[in-house]
Amino acid sequence: MQNLTKFYIGGQWVDPLSTETLPVLNPATEARIGTVAMGNAQDVDRAVAAAIAGFVNFSTTSKADRLDLLHRLKAATERRFEDLAQAMRMEMGAPITMARSAQADAAIGHLQGFIDALEQLDERQVLANGDVLLREPIGACGLITPWNWPMNQIALKVIPALATGSTCVLKPSEHTPISAMVYAEIIDEAGYPPGVFNLVNGDGPTVGAALSRHPDVQMMSFTGSTRAGIAVTRDAAETVKRVTLELGGKSPNLVFADSDLDTRVAESVRECMFNTGQSCDAPTRLLVERACYDDTLRIAKRTAEGIAVGDPAQEGDHIGPLFDKIQFDRVQAMIEVGLAEGARLLAGGLGRPEGVTTGWFVKPTIFADVSNDMRIAQEEIFGPVLVIIPFNDEAEAIAIANDTPYGLAAYLQTGDPDRALRVAGRLRAGAIHINGGGFNYGSPFGGYKQSGNGREGGLMGLEDYLETKTLHGLG
Repeated sequence: MQNLTKFYIGGQWVDPLSTETLPVLNPATEARIGTVAMGNAQDVDRAVAAAIAGFVNFSTTSKADRLDLLHRLKAATERRFEDLAQAMRMEMGAPITMARSAQADAAIGHLQGFIDALEQLDERQVLANGDVLLREPIGACGLITPWNWPMNQIALKVIPALATGSTCVLKPSEHTPISAMVYAEIIDEAGYPPGVFNLVNGDGPTVGAALSRHPDVQMMSFTGSTRAGIAVTRDAAETVKRVTLELGGKSPNLVFADSDLDTRVAESVRECMFNTGQSCDAPTRLLVERACYDDTLRIAKRTAEGIAVGDPAQEGDHIGPLFDKIQFDRVQAMIEVGLAEGARLLAGGLGRPEGVTTGWFVKPTIFADVSNDMRIAQEEIFGPVLVIIPFNDEAEAIAIANDTPYGLAAYLQTGDPDRALRVAGRLRAGAIHINGGGFNYGSPFGGYKQSGNGREGGLMGLEDYLETKTLHGLG
């Protein structure tokens, strides 16, 4: 934990130039568990300089050498797996069973996906016209990651930089710095050359903006709110750097009467509540065909009331707290909005679960009889809050599903394979989950509209870290 007060720059843990710090709190206990250093623009300058210096040699490494380093990174990650899981249990309240199976697992799963992709990547290609196309590392990259899936997003940004021969400066969420610190130690153990990976903690308006504006940073990859993504894009515009964004969502989940309601509705509710609803692609709008609306409400209510809320340190399939008081207050405010808008409270509601007095725990909450123009149907709540909206037919379901500024994911429950393909083709979202189909490592992840641009994961996730050069006259 002593490295929380240092930054990893040029292959060393160094003291910050800034003197600012921030307490790190456990959201389940509200207790202080550490102190993180908060960097400034000068710390960013030092880290970018290290990344530029590291790029000189690392950009010339062979694919075979980079694959060897990735395999060493995988072995080191496996050795520190439990440390990663426990870090996210402490810093963001992820229940330990889920912290292992999903949060920490992402560090290994995405890494293997990128190893497979790099093995397939053709870095030199002869075109039909005789010209030669080269794919080369883009340069020093600025990476900004969120608190809700700390390792998932770090892996999706750091690993493709390492895989392509680029270098990077990571600014993780200042609220979840422990897992990022452990990952920096893992990269160091794997033997990456100095300057290839650098870590500077800090907030978005200071460190994030300094990275986005830096003239020597060639690309920015950001995951977080749409509002913050717009700020990153504006800051990056002056130097015309590449920007990739994975932003907010208000994902629809279409339930047709021909689906297996008992299974599909129950799993849909649990999917919405997973990670305490703190997932940008969570299926938070349940669109239900009127022919099965009453049955769906009954199943949804029963499922929500059966979801346990408990101590993240305990094994089990319960959900944990929201990550801090600010998020707790936001979710409570949006539940109040739903009540004021006239939506029917089907389960949960305001306040902590019964008997809970400490920690940012909330009740799994469902609103029924919601119309899609309500705020609770349009705004990202980022908590365990589900809204249920009825529809009459397929055309109306598609119209409601697409009536959102977001387009990260959509979910579809139907027993008709033809309908599944037909509806999926008309939904404006980057991923369509059909009848419980989950995300697989190595597939691209990203959204339409205000959910961002670019794709992370697998082969497409490498492309944003590569430049294309064409050689003429060799033939």
